[in-house]
Amino acid sequence: MKHKVILVVLDGLNYQVARHALGHLQAYCGAGRAALYQLDCELPALSRPLYECIMTGVAPIDSGIVHNDVVRLSNQRSIFHYARTAGLTTAAAAYHWMSELYNHAPFDAARDRHTSNPTLPIQHGHFYYADHYPDSHLFADAEHLRQRHNPDFLLVHPMNIDDAGHKHGLDSPQYRNSARVADLLLAEYLQRWLDAGYQVLVTADHGMNNDRSHNGLLPEEREVPLFVVGDAFSRNPAALPRQTELCGTVCTLLGAAHDKPWCKELLK
Repeated sequence: MKHKVILVVLDGLNYQVARHALGHLQAYCGAGRAALYQLDCELPALSRPLYECIMTGVAPIDSGIVHNDVVRLSNQRSIFHYARTAGLTTAAAAYHWMSELYNHAPFDAARDRHTSNPTLPIQHGHFYYADHYPDSHLFADAEHLRQRHNPDFLLVHPMNIDDAGHKHGLDSPQYRNSARVADLLLAEYLQRWLDAGYQVLVTADHGMNNDRSHNGLLPEEREVPLFVVGDAFSRNPAALPRQTELCGTVCTLLGAAHDKPWCKELLK
């Protein structure tokens, strides 16, 4: 099994909002071309710890990335590491904490914002450092990387949903509409990614609460979506994927050797 993979992490997107607001992705589900699963994020429900969890399959209490102010390189092997070892090409359009975890820490915008270095885990990257950086620009950054470098693995990581949640809370039109905008942007790019041979996963790190935060055990903070789109997926409704299995599942799709847990039921 060897596929190209795009992983989209819609930062801060709660499962219930994803279920009702992402109409384009739900159209793929309705047509039998995609499936939606619910995941419970690991704890704490904070961004940097869960970036590390998604990318390495290691829970925060074991990775040591236990809050957002742990600024250091990861000491775990990530999807980027496994892909590079397998001779594959990696790329990311993402928040700068991803660069700090896998390329350079601390982030230096002049050095790190635009990266093209085959020796790094994230070989090609566009990294932003303002939470209100427009999702439209971020998706365009990702598509630029895809068209220019044809990566085997591409991470796409916009921030506007999370930013709206922190400013207005879960139960707000601003939060829901940010999710709808992300869906419209996916509508612009998703089919062209599929036509180019990519398998696509769309998920979130954590959700959001009405206090305009996330860090606890409330369902709205922990429940996040996982959409899978592409012909390599089983779309088995009985599959029970875990957030710690995303790294291994992506590596399996890539055909990259790994030693991580993965969800066999997700794949054909």
